[in-house]
Amino acid sequence: MSRPTALVTGAAVRVGRAIALELAASGFDLLLHHRSRPDEIEHVAEGVRAHGGQAHVVAADLGTREGRAAVVDAARTAFGALNLLVNNASVFYPVAFDRIDDDEWDRVLEVNLKAPFVLCRDLLPLLRAADATRFGAPEEQHGVVVHLCDIGADRPVSGHAHYSVSKAGLVMLVRAMAVELSPAVRTVGVSPGQVAWPESYDEATRRALARRIPLGRVGAPEDVARLVRFLTMEAHYLDGVVIPVDGGLHARY
Repeated sequence: MSRPTALVTGAAVRVGRAIALELAASGFDLLLHHRSRPDEIEHVAEGVRAHGGQAHVVAADLGTREGRAAVVDAARTAFGALNLLVNNASVFYPVAFDRIDDDEWDRVLEVNLKAPFVLCRDLLPLLRAADATRFGAPEEQHGVVVHLCDIGADRPVSGHAHYSVSKAGLVMLVRAMAVELSPAVRTVGVSPGQVAWPESYDEATRRALARRIPLGRVGAPEDVARLVRFLTMEAHYLDGVVIPVDGGLHARY
């Protein structure tokens, strides 16, 4: 039997890297997307191959029509069917509300919201062609889509209005896809909390945020990766939901 297949966007570092390696360890062949990290993505590809999987790589800017088309074309070339699409890639940087210009607003929404929609829409034939019965899913279920949402979709942080709006839209995309595409394509979301610090957060900010987490510690990208694997391979009756991975932080706000 051929190995299941997955496309992970933003797979070079942090959460995307952890998801790709977790899936490879679970028997997947991978299409690994990155924008501008050739060295890091090759290390991930080597890790996939070390687990016995095939690793295809595509470099593309998901904020452009051409970049999105390149990822779709790469998936069609690599795989005849797609068991899993993980929309992980996103942009995140602080800008005060009154300084967000049209170009910055469009850039964040293009990468964080439009790209997941376009990839899902254009890869639907591959997702519908997948065989999920190998995971124990019912025959009418085929592909799975996991959107990486964010706690900011529900609890906006000052300086990140464009990011929070994009992730709120992604939460609705989870629900809309579940309603319209099920049962053939099952859609779920994962909402990470503090599992990989943004580079813009200084040590004082990190300590202050960590103190608010009920479990008393920050998480790790691998916490998200294990949930993605579970949602894909075992959680066949979860659909249209967004699950927080944040140590209980969502309950404190």
